[in-house]
Amino acid sequence: MQRLVLFDLDNTLIDRQWALTEWAAGFCRAHGLDGRAEGHLVDALRQRAFPVTFERLRKELALDEPAAKLWDDYVTGIAAGVPHRPEVLEGLEQLRAARWRLGILTNGAADIQRAKIAAAGLAQAVDAIVISEEIGARKPEADAFHVAVARCGGIPWEDAWMVGDNPENDIRGGQSAGLKTIWVSQDAVWPEHLNQPDHAVPDAVSAINLLLSTAQTRTAS
Repeated sequence: MQRLVLFDLDNTLIDRQWALTEWAAGFCRAHGLDGRAEGHLVDALRQRAFPVTFERLRKELALDEPAAKLWDDYVTGIAAGVPHRPEVLEGLEQLRAARWRLGILTNGAADIQRAKIAAAGLAQAVDAIVISEEIGARKPEADAFHVAVARCGGIPWEDAWMVGDNPENDIRGGQSAGLKTIWVSQDAVWPEHLNQPDHAVPDAVSAINLLLSTAQTRTAS
């Protein structure tokens, strides 16, 4: 059986929120900004960040540096702050050893997403990396998932999954593309207006273990 799994990046394979919070605290210390500015930065960058975001933040926080430098420093700082997660890398290795094809499908700007992927040691752990800015399609658009599936081999998959933390982008999007889904809930409550995922687990390692056990069960049967 040919098996495929696509993983979201931020707050699924890596802890972006932790890295963002740490970066914002350091940024405010370096620029003499107070706690209100720190909260403002976290709120402004919580969902997504692009160079244009820093043009707005530069004005709002009355910063002297050019927006381009602020963005470059942000990319470097966030990548440096990504926590190393050996248990995730070990789980991905186990999936590959079990003959799964693995992909990362993430929304965002290419430079920062690739910097985080490299810092987390994920670049060599998967078969394909697909970033919305590079393909001109964003989750939950089905086209984004179709591109990722194709880049993982493009063969008919008997078992294909999407794993992610965002109910709308990852789960609803994966469902629209015909994939089975695992929601990384981080103990959140599922939105009632959306169709339920196939499974809900607290973190990426639990999702990996579920995929491994599911595959073993089907092989045995």
